[in-house]
Amino acid sequence: MIKNEDKVVIRGLRDVAAAETRISYVDPLGALYYSGYNIKDLIGRVCYEEVVYLLLYNRLPTKDELENFRAQLVSEMKLPKEIIKSIKSAPPTSHPMEVLRTEVSHLSMYDQNHDDNSERACERRAVRLVAKVPTIVATLYRLRKNQKPVAPKQGLGLPENFLYMFRGVQGTKEENEAFARYMILHVDHGFNASTFAARVTASTNSDMYSAVTSAIGTLKGPLHGGASEKVMDMLDDINTEEEVEEYIQGMLDNQKRIMGFGHRVYRAQDPRTAHLREIAEHLCHRAKTSKLYNICIKIENVVFKKKKIYPNVDFYAAVTLNALGVPREFFTPFFASSRIAGWVAHVIEQYKDAVLLRPSSKYIGEFGRPFVPIEER
Repeated sequence: MIKNEDKVVIRGLRDVAAAETRISYVDPLGALYYSGYNIKDLIGRVCYEEVVYLLLYNRLPTKDELENFRAQLVSEMKLPKEIIKSIKSAPPTSHPMEVLRTEVSHLSMYDQNHDDNSERACERRAVRLVAKVPTIVATLYRLRKNQKPVAPKQGLGLPENFLYMFRGVQGTKEENEAFARYMILHVDHGFNASTFAARVTASTNSDMYSAVTSAIGTLKGPLHGGASEKVMDMLDDINTEEEVEEYIQGMLDNQKRIMGFGHRVYRAQDPRTAHLREIAEHLCHRAKTSKLYNICIKIENVVFKKKKIYPNVDFYAAVTLNALGVPREFFTPFFASSRIAGWVAHVIEQYKDAVLLRPSSKYIGEFGRPFVPIEER
């Protein structure tokens, strides 16, 4: 028998490199790179579709390529009528992430070649999923409001269309720019839990829909994408800036997790936070909810003073979506609608790697237990 005790357990796989990737790099010292580009050099200078193209093809598109790619995405935003019917039949009490998880899996039934993992087939499927995931989210919201789903508009980019299809009215220039930046900042983030789940599924040569379904189920957890919902729950409990210090101290005294703070990788501030803080500030002042923004700043200062930890992407993402009128139960589906681009890029990369992800474990049970027949137990 191989000595089990010689195995070393790395809890949570912290700092374990499970594979190589060229898609994104999370620098613990406070930087994030998409295919070699620092996000601070991309934000405000590229659109969301350019970033999606970058992740899929490892280069930024030309003007003509971008126009064609954007048109392709918009043309793929329509859903099969069977999917719309299925969304409509979902129990009203079901969480939107449950519906999204189900309908992405459902989409595979309308892809005649869903098991074709060739490069061209995967690229077509990736575009289809990047386009259709936001539409599923928007359609669900509209139907739950007893309103008709809204068709995408030619001439609008994917983020603008998503916001339009969700709310039924086109966003202002400021709203559209803020939301596009939100989507870019959420598009990929190394081997996070949902991305790794997608890659594990893809490593078995299962289809892309199955891999993305795995990712959605993982993102749903409150320790991952679901954290933004918990951030808004916390903000609802605090009415004034004066209440912040006592509230945070109470959470610390009760050893409760402060949602939206701390990160498993970054030892400095999450580089996405500065951009989202700025977006949230502008949107809150526009919506005359500066009180909420001021409370957030006070929370950030108090938590840093007491724990020396920074807010992560979830904290100001929650405030941003709230200012755009997105209900909190849809925060995580909006996250998924952005991260889908990263997921499909990683799935394609995993297919090329062609290795089954199968870690070992350290067994801590017994050996050689005597068997007792059922009559004698």
